[in-house]
Formats: sequence, structure tokens, C-alpha cells
Amino acid sequence: MSRERVFSGIQPTGILHLGNYLGAIKGMVELVDRYECIYGIVDYHAITVPYDPQAMPANKLNVAIGYLAAGLDPQKATLMVQSDVPEHTELAWLFGCITSVNKLEDLPTLKDKLSQTGGFLSAGLLNYPVLQAADILIYKATVVPVGRDQEAHIEFTREVARKFNTTYGETFPEPVSYYTPAAVVPSLTGEGKMSKSIPGSYIALTDPPEVIWEKLARTLTDPARVRRSDPGEPEKCPVIWTLHLIYTPEEKRQELARGCRTAGIGCLECKRVLADAIIADLAPVQERWRHLAAHPDEVREVLREGAARVRPIAQATLAEVKEKMGLGKI
Repeated sequence: MSRERVFSGIQPTGILHLGNYLGAIKGMVELVDRYECIYGIVDYHAITVPYDPQAMPANKLNVAIGYLAAGLDPQKATLMVQSDVPEHTELAWLFGCITSVNKLEDLPTLKDKLSQTGGFLSAGLLNYPVLQAADILIYKATVVPVGRDQEAHIEFTREVARKFNTTYGETFPEPVSYYTPAAVVPSLTGEGKMSKSIPGSYIALTDPPEVIWEKLARTLTDPARVRRSDPGEPEKCPVIWTLHLIYTPEEKRQELARGCRTAGIGCLECKRVLADAIIADLAPVQERWRHLAAHPDEVREVLREGAARVRPIAQATLAEVKEKMGLGKI
């Protein structure tokens, strides 16, 4: 019995941090035992906002290294680059011919994207959701791992599938969202989430142990603890305590909470426990990262093989679509 197929796009951001790891990567790695997973590094999406062309190749490579280092098994899942499978963009053009501009302008994420371009609305940016739908439907994926803020795009993809099926005949499934049990990892600044665009807000997956400790040590804690002897409230340390909820076993957390409330331990002692847990969690990831970074051709081969593995699926879907649209061979 064949397994359901998953597609998820990965932005080639270059820097991967603890928020990416806990919030997305670990969940995507775990899905491969239950689904047929295709993960695409979506470089065509990345060029719809300002970017550095010189950095793009390294960014794509680093993201691939990060996912492989985090445990993604290329024998169980496919990791590929979007631009290596040109059927994505051809299908997007065909979908664009059945999509209303008004619908694209109404999608809620467009406003956020425009903030990254200074208000410049390119045709590529406007059609971002159309390409996203094509990314999913070119493989007839039935499951898409997303954050809840992406639900509008998945509903748009279902609408595209429905419109095509109604117009040209049953062709595409309507994919469902899969909400991974992702952790929301707070920024080290105490405001918002970890973000590579905000210096000092994140722990990079490649940060050495001493850097991880330095970043956590200077994170703000309960302002009531001016002196070591002052009691505090763990919940008033939103960054450290939230990370303890992710990393520290319940019994140990209770011990730390009692120590904080009675001034039995200081903030640095509490942070040290957390730092040791994060360092231990990232140690095998960093070991694999160092190996892959030293052997980039191994990573390039994974990406090449990934594209070669899925391209026949994409070609078959595109041929079916073109035939139904009257664009087959004459």
C-alpha cells in the first residue's frame, strides 16, 4: 500500500537557528517514517524579495547541510532544489491562467511580503501563491506541513486544484494541512520569535558551546532578582523558562522553579542547566554538519539525486495537465 505524499518548501535562508530546528526541521525529519516526503529548497520563491545573488548558492547548500545534519535521511525522503525541476514553473504558468488577480491581491501574506520589498509588487511576488500551489500539486501531494499562519495558502492551493478539476476534469487531490507539533521558540531579546534578521535574537545551529553559553548568560531574566539572594518567578523569565519547558524534564524544572522562588539558586545556575541541555542536543547535529561542510560534493549529490528521483513524477503530471488543456502534442 502506497503512503500519502508530502511536499514542503524550505526557504534558502542561509542561517539556520534553534527556532528553525525546534519549530520545523525536527518535525519534518520525523514525518519521513509515516509519509513519502519531498522537501524542496524553493529558490524561485526566494528571489521574489530582495536577495544577494552571490550568496544564493551557498545559502542553498547550507540549508541542505542543515537538514541533513539534523537527521533527514535522503534514503527515506527526497531533498531537492526547486529550480532543478523546471516543471514547477511551467505548471505555475498554466495555473496562472485560471487564477484571478483579485484573489491573489486578497491573500493575507501579500502585505507582509510587500514590507520586504519597500512596496514594490513584482509579477513574481504577486504570483508567489500560484507557484506555491504548483510546487505541491506537481507531485499530487496530499499532505502539506505548515504553520497555522500559512493556512490561507493551502486553502488557495485547494481552490486551484478544485478549479482545474472542474474546468478540465479530475486531476489533482485537494491537499490537507498537517500542523507539526512545533515549538514556538522565543527571541533571546524577549520580543517575538528567533529570527536570523534580528542580531542577537537567535542561537545558530552552528554556534559552538561557549557562544551558546554567552548568549544565554546575557539573556534578561526576572527584574526582581537584582541580587543573588532575591527570590524570583520563573514565569517572569519568558525566554529562559520557555526553553526550559522544551528542554528540561518536569522533575528538574520543578527543582529549578523552587530554587528560583526561594533564591536557592541564581539565574546563571538556572541558565547553565539549560545551556548544557541545548549543547548536548545540538552536539550530534554539529558533528554531522562539520562532516558535510567539509564534503560539500556529498550534499550536491543528494540534491542532484533528489531532483532526478522526483522529476519523472513532475513530468508525468505536467504531461497529463497539458493534454487536458489541449496543449498536448499535435
